[in-house]
Amino acid sequence: MAEKGKATSLSAGSARSKVDKSFKRALLPLLSTGSMEEIRKAFPSFSSNDQEHLQQLFIKVITSLHGHIEDVFQSLCDEMKVGTVLDTVEQLVEEQSLDLLKSDKTNVLDIARDLSISKQNEIQHLREVLEKAEEHNLRICARLELIKKGKQQSSVTQDALQKLLDQCKSSS
Repeated sequence: MAEKGKATSLSAGSARSKVDKSFKRALLPLLSTGSMEEIRKAFPSFSSNDQEHLQQLFIKVITSLHGHIEDVFQSLCDEMKVGTVLDTVEQLVEEQSLDLLKSDKTNVLDIARDLSISKQNEIQHLREVLEKAEEHNLRICARLELIKKGKQQSSVTQDALQKLLDQCKSSS
């Protein structure tokens, strides 16, 4: 149990780390330092020495601004307890996915049981139908025997009855 909590904590730490990295990556293009060429184009009337000083000042301002934005972001994340929120979200997602797996497994077992019962009922029904058909065939054969013994029929009828009787005996 302690291992699971530890894994979740590490996982959430990595989620927070991903948020931090994504923020920094998004911030980089906004705070890129100007090249000397860009400084010269922006301030053509300044001397080369002034342009170099201006570039160094620009780099210091950008670096300071970058650090300040990161600090504010970290402070806001801490204030809003982003790490705790990410922990909770990951735990809920994990529990929900485990619940889905459990319910899916249960559903599969229920379906298998229901299918088995249905097939057993179908087999029983088919046995009953077969028994009724056999009883019906036996009654027909018995009637044919009675007709054959009890009455004298014409030879055509006699032959037809004999064929039916033979079929009944062969199917029994």
